[in-house]
Amino acid sequence: MTPFLRSLALVLSVLVGSAALAAAALAAAALAAEVVFPPGSRIGLAPLAGMAPSKRFTGFEDAGQGVAFTFVEMPPDAYREIASGLTAERLKEQGVELKTREELKLGDRNAVLAAGEQKLGELTLRKWFLVVEDPSLTALVIGQALPEAQSRPAAAIKAALTTIAIRPPLAIEDQVSALPFRLTERAGFRPVRAMAGNALFLTDGVKDVVVGAEQPIAILAQSTAPAPPPPQREAFARQALLSNAIFRDATIERSQGFRQKGAEWHEIVARATEIASGAPVVVTQTIRFAPAGYVRMLGVVKADAREAVLPRFRTLFDGVEVE
Repeated sequence: MTPFLRSLALVLSVLVGSAALAAAALAAAALAAEVVFPPGSRIGLAPLAGMAPSKRFTGFEDAGQGVAFTFVEMPPDAYREIASGLTAERLKEQGVELKTREELKLGDRNAVLAAGEQKLGELTLRKWFLVVEDPSLTALVIGQALPEAQSRPAAAIKAALTTIAIRPPLAIEDQVSALPFRLTERAGFRPVRAMAGNALFLTDGVKDVVVGAEQPIAILAQSTAPAPPPPQREAFARQALLSNAIFRDATIERSQGFRQKGAEWHEIVARATEIASGAPVVVTQTIRFAPAGYVRMLGVVKADAREAVLPRFRTLFDGVEVE
């Protein structure tokens, strides 16, 4: 299983104790609703009543009922890999007991819908993973419902998921404008694509797909998780830097916290080896903490270009404004 599949929270479940008539009624209501696209998303569907576009991720949620649909856009060739990972054996590695797996035809698109169950302590989460093949992208929709959301039976959630629609590619500026943060200074970097509704990939160069650190890259992301308390931030920042799949053999040159613009920040500069090419690189990570979360920037540049590019990484991140 690839790092992407391992990183997914593959916790799936099935309907428990719902009446068939209520399930049918809710399913019909879901199918009758209009398809809605969250801001900046190519993926849309007809959400269940009470669900609204999330401000924390790309998708929909009903916080009161503990129900959420999260959308992930991936390259077209990811479909087979993701679909093949939704099996009992693969899910068991994640502590998941697969209950159902269906191969579907949604219009002219191939799709797989898997459901299962995972216990997290005393909590049993219900989740559905729908992966859909399209010539221009692979769409992954993750449906989640807490145990107490009994008014959201499996039939209704499945009906809503299968209303999935995919629209044409959005202009990059439309993707940027839908992010939960703003760039007041791009420092010469070019936005390439937004990811998961809360992250942005930028580069300096003509290529959109950067291999072997051939162009400087920067990734900005706003976390939906709470920020760690101040005593843990140094260790948190180091762990965040070292647990990545871009480089290896990192040697930290500088790691420091400071206060700026009324917020606590932490910055690391390290030397490392880019995994794909073996080229020496310099990596910088800056995290801006807030009471409800944090924004993180990771910049990677070839070692021989560090003097010209590192100040630009800092200028880019200093210009980030959080909504």
